[in-house]
Amino acid sequence: MSTDPPTTIDRKVLRRELRNRRREIPAGQRMAAAESLSSRLLSLPFLPGRGDVAGYWAMDGEIALHAFQMRLPSGLRYCLPVLSGDRLRFAPWNAGDPLATNRYGIPEPEVAEDVMLEPASMALVLVPLVGFDARGHRLGMGGGWYDRSFAFRNASHGSARRPPWLVGAGFGLQQVDALDVQPWDVALDAVCSERDTILVDHPGNR
Repeated sequence: MSTDPPTTIDRKVLRRELRNRRREIPAGQRMAAAESLSSRLLSLPFLPGRGDVAGYWAMDGEIALHAFQMRLPSGLRYCLPVLSGDRLRFAPWNAGDPLATNRYGIPEPEVAEDVMLEPASMALVLVPLVGFDARGHRLGMGGGWYDRSFAFRNASHGSARRPPWLVGAGFGLQQVDALDVQPWDVALDAVCSERDTILVDHPGNR
């Protein structure tokens, strides 16, 4: 039986507890988790064969994506998010390419404006998590960047899914019993951790 906090707990309190939980993971366990996560991501049934795939720069104890980036099939191009107004855009990035620090202290690709990609043009986007539940609901950092950037997906009708695929990535210990859903939350298609892959059935989870 899970000992996770009850769903009625304040989101700020839960966010703080889960961030502390992931920061305490030992380095060796982190490396092993990143390798296992990579295998799960590359085994997703909807992994695109071609196109742009967005990761993130791991901060504050987030699970790293370096193993996934290194093993990415040749038809896929790795990108990182870039703050643009009140939303995200994405830019291709290879290890060693120039980076600039944004206002949150997170490195971003240092590229020209015309190189950046719109959210709707991505094939798959890996979304960092603070917490998640078995239905694929996500607790983020609270800034709303991903929800604003992919709000167009909520305009889908019926069971139709608008690209890109959105996949949450986190450590297994970030899973909680249940999270409440806010009207602005954008549904994920899957959540992957080093322990498990949760494939989300959107109509049944809304």
